[in-house]
Amino acid sequence: MVGQTSRPDPEVVEKAKRRRFSAEYKLSIVRQAEACRPGELGALLRKEGLYFSNLSCWRRQIAEGQLAALSSRKRGRKGRPEDPVFKRITELERENERLRKRLQQAEDIIELQKKNFRCTGDYDEESRRRREELIMAVEEAAAGSTGIRISAACRALGVARSSLYRRRRPAPAVAGRVYKCYRSLTDEERQNVLSVLNSERFMDQAPAEIYATLLDEGIYLCSVRTMYRILAEQDEVRERRNQLRHPQYSKPELLATAPNQVWSWDITKLKGPAKWTYFYLYVIIDIFSRYVVGWLVAHRESASLAERLIRETVEKQGIARGQLVIHADRGSSMTSKPVACLLADLGVTKTHSRPHVSNDNPYSESQFKTLKYRPEFPSRFSSIEEARSFCVPFFSWYNKEHHHSGIGFLTPETLHYGSAAEVTAARQATLLAAYSAHPERFNKPPQPPTVPTAAWINQPTSPHRDA
Repeated sequence: MVGQTSRPDPEVVEKAKRRRFSAEYKLSIVRQAEACRPGELGALLRKEGLYFSNLSCWRRQIAEGQLAALSSRKRGRKGRPEDPVFKRITELERENERLRKRLQQAEDIIELQKKNFRCTGDYDEESRRRREELIMAVEEAAAGSTGIRISAACRALGVARSSLYRRRRPAPAVAGRVYKCYRSLTDEERQNVLSVLNSERFMDQAPAEIYATLLDEGIYLCSVRTMYRILAEQDEVRERRNQLRHPQYSKPELLATAPNQVWSWDITKLKGPAKWTYFYLYVIIDIFSRYVVGWLVAHRESASLAERLIRETVEKQGIARGQLVIHADRGSSMTSKPVACLLADLGVTKTHSRPHVSNDNPYSESQFKTLKYRPEFPSRFSSIEEARSFCVPFFSWYNKEHHHSGIGFLTPETLHYGSAAEVTAARQATLLAAYSAHPERFNKPPQPPTVPTAAWINQPTSPHRDA
């Protein structure tokens, strides 16, 4: 624009340079060109960014014996040839001087440690005094003519350099004072407000009601929030209404060390053919082996269907009384009376998740995610028969073919029915054979994935149960 001062471009552009070719590079290219088969020379020149004229020139120079002149020479005055003996003597003298200084510094540090050894105890009552003495010793060593660096002295005496620098530049002291807002009430006014709040007239009323009543009478004491603040200082703010108080639910802590010890079950929705229509998938999974021991697809969520599923699954797995714990969330079917009575009749212990805590039922939630994230999972099912026809092959794959990362990449069926040791031994033999064939490819003999020995729901930080 006319009249506008041009501003310099802040970009720093690298100085342009031409390509330089050393004698070794030229020889290498000529030899590679001679070894090329028909049709490969063009590829070599394109790869290296050269023209055939470059190659012809280098071949001619080699034929004329001018190879020594091919490499680029440094411009300027020629330096005197150095005497190798004199150069070596100079290097040794320099090294000797450096080692002498390091030796002197090490002797000074040892002397410093001897002087301050009495300060290095472990008595807490003297820690502050000893720390000050050590810092002063570092200061003296750094300020003296010994040549000891601060970092070396701090390492020798075990003093942090930050402590030394903090001592040199202490933070300015701030006089302690109690801040009191100029708008706050005086002690007499606060006592007067408390007396009014606790008076026989207002003792059953809330601060907001008291504030409005006094305001209608032309009296202002303070804000509603200040009333609450004054009551809180006297520990007089409590819930006085007779409202429902929810119980404190304890966190479930369940441990399984073998199959058929702890089951987890849940219900998920499968979208139907139209909006707001669903089919309901009931799934029971063993948390130790991840084996789906029972499942059911139905038109509705019902306690009677859940009861039938649990009863038939317990019979199929041959569960004895007192053997099994079954865990679920707090849905209506899970907490229903028919299911509770059935479990009591079967001798099965039931536990429930805390309200609104999905982490208490992680195995069922994870299994549902695996189901719904399969690439063949449809967005909707046109009928309940289609939903069942999808679930049959899925659960067969999940139990028999799916290598689960949580159980050492075994299939749930393998772990559930006791074949884990055989599969692990076969894997170990395969890995050892690979190691024997190529030991240089391994840092150590490979091991198959570890099979877990326990499965927890909410494992405690300090286990208080026998694992």
